[in-house]
Amino acid sequence: MKRIVLLCVMALMSSSAVLGQSNEINWVTFEEALELQKKRPKKIMMDVYTNWCGPCKMLDKNTFHNKDVVAYVNENYYAVKFNAEGNSVVTYKGTEYKNAGYKEELKNRRNSVHELSRYLGIRAYPTIAYFDENGALIQPISGYMKPKQIELYLKLFVSDDYKNIKTQDQFNAYYEAFKGEFQE
Repeated sequence: MKRIVLLCVMALMSSSAVLGQSNEINWVTFEEALELQKKRPKKIMMDVYTNWCGPCKMLDKNTFHNKDVVAYVNENYYAVKFNAEGNSVVTYKGTEYKNAGYKEELKNRRNSVHELSRYLGIRAYPTIAYFDENGALIQPISGYMKPKQIELYLKLFVSDDYKNIKTQDQFNAYYEAFKGEFQE
């Protein structure tokens, strides 16, 4: 009897752990994602945010906790959270990027912009920067997006369809033909 109870408890604990994990994106650092690409090539989705940005917090709460977004990102991307005004030191393509003007007392308010943000051409928050399997920047996409809105970009970049889109008209046609599956 004790054995049965123990097995039931273990089954419940493991199933609740799996359920808990299924609603979280597996975030890693940018450098970890670049290393992971060497073992298993996948694209990178980088959430570029700041601590003071309201839409960034909404993106995290409403979009990055959506079960469809979580499942798709975890399967197809290495996900990175990057504070665009943070104090981290990041090495990318052999160059070290930092935030020389960072002030600790301003960590939750507007601060100096990180050099990597400037290098990537990030000018607004939130921005999601997409990278190919070799760590090269594909495109930064700015603005808050709901799950159904981000689905288009997640699938556009994973499928490499973006490589065939050269004009606004071609993108508009892709957008019109796109059939989303994510639920809000």
